[in-house]
Amino acid sequence: MPTSSGTFPFPTPHTSTLKDRSHMATHPEVAALLGRAHRLGSDPRNTNYAGGNASAKGTVTDPVTGSDTELMWVKGSGGDLGTLTEDGLAVLRLDRLRALKDVYPGVEREDEMVAAFDYCLHGKGGAAPSIDTAMHGLVDAPHVDHLHPDSGIALACAADGEKLTAECYGGKAAWVPWRRPGFQLGLDIAAIKEANPDAVGVVLGGHGITAWGASAEECETNALWMIRTAEAFLIEHGRKQPFGSPLEGYAALDEERRRDRAALLAPVIRGLASQDRPQVGHFTDSEAVLDFLAHDQHPRLTALGTSCPDHFLRTKVRPLVLDLPPTAPLEDAVARLKALHVEYREEYAAYYERHATPDSPAMRGADPAIVLVPGVGMFSFGKDKQTARVAGEFYVNAINVMRGAEAVSSYAPIEESEKFRIEYWELEEAKLRRMPKPKPLATRVALVTGAGSGIGKAIAHRLVAEGACVVVADLNGENASAVVAELGGADKAVAVTVDVTSEERISAAFREAVLAFGGVDLVVNNAGISISKPLLETTARDWDLQHDIMARGSFLVSREAASVMIEQGLGGDIVYIASKNAVFAGPNNIAYSATKADQAHQVRLLAAELGEHGIRVNGVNPDGVVRGSGIFAAGWGAQRAATYGIEEDELGEFYAQRTLLKREVLPEHVAGAVFALTGGDLTHTTGLHVPVDAGVAAAFLR
Repeated sequence: MPTSSGTFPFPTPHTSTLKDRSHMATHPEVAALLGRAHRLGSDPRNTNYAGGNASAKGTVTDPVTGSDTELMWVKGSGGDLGTLTEDGLAVLRLDRLRALKDVYPGVEREDEMVAAFDYCLHGKGGAAPSIDTAMHGLVDAPHVDHLHPDSGIALACAADGEKLTAECYGGKAAWVPWRRPGFQLGLDIAAIKEANPDAVGVVLGGHGITAWGASAEECETNALWMIRTAEAFLIEHGRKQPFGSPLEGYAALDEERRRDRAALLAPVIRGLASQDRPQVGHFTDSEAVLDFLAHDQHPRLTALGTSCPDHFLRTKVRPLVLDLPPTAPLEDAVARLKALHVEYREEYAAYYERHATPDSPAMRGADPAIVLVPGVGMFSFGKDKQTARVAGEFYVNAINVMRGAEAVSSYAPIEESEKFRIEYWELEEAKLRRMPKPKPLATRVALVTGAGSGIGKAIAHRLVAEGACVVVADLNGENASAVVAELGGADKAVAVTVDVTSEERISAAFREAVLAFGGVDLVVNNAGISISKPLLETTARDWDLQHDIMARGSFLVSREAASVMIEQGLGGDIVYIASKNAVFAGPNNIAYSATKADQAHQVRLLAAELGEHGIRVNGVNPDGVVRGSGIFAAGWGAQRAATYGIEEDELGEFYAQRTLLKREVLPEHVAGAVFALTGGDLTHTTGLHVPVDAGVAAAFLR
């Protein structure tokens, strides 16, 4: 469907922030290959993340024989074109690769050829060859690109794709009927290229496109010509309403209302999507998603499932779709989602049983990866934020493909049995087995207050290092954003500006957390200030401010956290950063120590109350954390130094010398205690306070 600007609504290109790494290459063809890959892979109109591959062939001197040897460099398994480096290329000898045709045992045993690629490798290092290696090696062209553009897949997944391909390209691109990626597909494409000498590429039925050229420049030109020609063809020949008529009551809510609705639904949906294994979530309310769900053909199209293998490997064969308008009462929407989830799991299990063979891998889980809510948006899920985000991006690709196919024909993806062969392919299973073991806090979403500096910042760093996604919450938004940048950006952490004395600001912070990651599993109450004064100098305002931020603030944060965690039904952790002062009476410290004692008792009270929901509540009692501390830098350090009659820069050592271990306590030590409480080993511990004070005998708990 053309937009008001006259362009087809495929993803818009973005400017790549990648530096051209081609100068690092050791061979001119490799340099050309990397430059081409970066340009093609940085534009989402050309291919999706980690989708497609590119290759180049060239001659080198064999270091053993001294003779010229033909090699092929091709993107290895699991790489991404837009960020490809030379280390991400598989390097193979062409003579040996092409000789595999003589030992090919036939399509029924073609998977065995993947192991044979290892015997064609040249030299040490490089990436593992992918399943598409044969396509590149067997096609007689110096440069080959295999891509997954939405426009090309729209032709590939149209009911009359072969006819449309001929109309679109006029003989300059040929049609290849659907075949699962592998050695036989490489043979098929090579034969079709030979039979069509004027063709610059092919459309692969149900899959994507492949283009070739005598040089890197010509190959890129041919690939882009195929993509842009398909886009123009769909605009020129497509009907205006490919998704049918508008559904009454299913139009998108305004932005504020739909994001409020999404925030209320997100923990429930994440809990449903995490029945088999915990998942991180991502929310999308793009125009493409909302428009699709607002039209009457979306139930039919979603039931047909996603299109090319790259799509459904990340989105599952079909999404879960809520069949209620966005104005339905929230409790009705929640009840319906839960009922649909039961149906989805039953249907997925039946799909597995229909197609599984005795040697099929075990069913990996029956929860949806994509949940569509009309008028609100899309929730996507994965083992980490990047995987969840990319799954959502792939489903937007699928929507674009459906739009294109329906505009000029009808959407007809590959058969369900073929989807199963891809999803439960032993080669895909082997790829999963090679993945590294998840980190201890993988899939956990943490919110840390006061995380813009000091102890909170150290905790945020430790949690991300252990695999968690972190919401960096701080009164100082600039500090919070700086910490997020240190942590690696939006796939690892997000910043929220929050005043913990405000119920509204706390609610807004959790709203942003669940929209960013789907929910919250781990909350650290760390925000605080310190007012050090004798009793007679402590004003009621001092007392109220100290208690509003720490006692009241911790209560408000914990209440909001518990609400989200209970909705998720996945348990959770709440950790209070209390203090040695919660149990030890020091001079000139009435307001601070009293509020820390309040926090310490909140731990006990909430541990008793929330245990039935699987929510554990524990505390950490630090002491003397001077280095990097925002509290000490804000005047507390000078006040405490004056109390003890020492210089402020001597305070850390002073605290260390009064401990049993004679060691200074640093923010990282407190962060280590938080991880110890939440990292998986203390699964049956709640209501505990862990001292991190290097040994202060007077503060021993008893």
